[in-house]
Amino acid sequence: MLTVAAFGFAAEFVNTAEPAKVPRPPAELAEFFAPPKQYQSDFAKFRSPFVFADGRLVRTPADWQRRRAEILSTWHKIMGPWPALIDKPSVEVVSTTHRENTAQHQLRVEIALGGEMVDALLLVPAGQFLAKKRPAVLVVYYDAETGAGLGAPLRDYGWQLAKRGFVTLSIGKPNARIDFGDHSRPRGEPYLGPVGKPVRVQPLSALAYAAANAHTVLAQRPEVDPARIGIVGHSFGGKWAMFASCLYDKFACAVWSDPGIVFDERDRRKENPSGSVNYWDVWYLGFDLGVVADTKNAGPFRKLPSEGQARTGAYKTLVEGGHDLVELHALMAPRPFLVSGGTADLPERWPALNHASAVNKLLGCDHRVAMTNRDTHTPTEQANEQVYRFFEWCLSDPK
Repeated sequence: MLTVAAFGFAAEFVNTAEPAKVPRPPAELAEFFAPPKQYQSDFAKFRSPFVFADGRLVRTPADWQRRRAEILSTWHKIMGPWPALIDKPSVEVVSTTHRENTAQHQLRVEIALGGEMVDALLLVPAGQFLAKKRPAVLVVYYDAETGAGLGAPLRDYGWQLAKRGFVTLSIGKPNARIDFGDHSRPRGEPYLGPVGKPVRVQPLSALAYAAANAHTVLAQRPEVDPARIGIVGHSFGGKWAMFASCLYDKFACAVWSDPGIVFDERDRRKENPSGSVNYWDVWYLGFDLGVVADTKNAGPFRKLPSEGQARTGAYKTLVEGGHDLVELHALMAPRPFLVSGGTADLPERWPALNHASAVNKLLGCDHRVAMTNRDTHTPTEQANEQVYRFFEWCLSDPK
């Protein structure tokens, strides 16, 4: 693999760009923007995002913009290109209720492939918060209710952020319908794309497309500052948030909660019983494009490729082509992101994140890549408080 360290050219980069100006992170977050000592200057065996497909090396910010476009083009080609984004998504208001100081709007929004309408819950803080346009956060998960505080505990990012003055929009899979019942466990069939039609875009990329259109829904709200919209998700939602924020640069920042931030085919069932680093599954990147979507026969979680399960779909092409998610991470620069790591993303992931930090260094930026860690896959109150402080920092009013 071609790494930054292997070439020894990191110090030779020429930075001619004006660094983007953001405030330094608050003291309680500052330590999370640097790797532990044992991972400093460790880039592992990941192919550097600074290496063009033809072997040329990125040396200047202008070079990086060309390489960035190449990464985007390559991944979209492999995963299936997106159709045009929706300029003015249709928004239908199903109902409006009030919870504490927040208006809750149940919506149907036109965001998915084929213009499919998706259930959503919009939380708008009461008037005293809305003297001027507010920051907003998109929350992605299996269902819309959980993000809005009406489902499994400690995944209620939308509700907690709304209580802090953010406008939030929580969405689930396009095939998930709002049901204000028991959401103690994720539910519903996998999302593969429009039912009964050939799959043209890998499911995880299709979810990212929906999130990009959901960003537009938020950006067109009168209460929202379109330049201050972030995204967050946990586990399945963490993968979704990662792909959406990396592939769509209008998200100002992102938090990925324990998604598994690299391709990892090791057997880590002991450390991570949830098995969340499974990008080879058909509902992520393992679908063979052109086959008709049949969610009722998507199958169970597959075996590890290291256990003899053949790689399929875009996952096969990416892995065998030497690509890894460090290329997507790099697309975030210079936008800040936080990995809220658990058992899927231990501190050992820092060598992957060091590549994104190197891109930011080339652009003259620091304090853009952070990771916190906990001992469980399930979020904790402390981890979530770090998430909220991160958004308060990233999306603060610059005036």
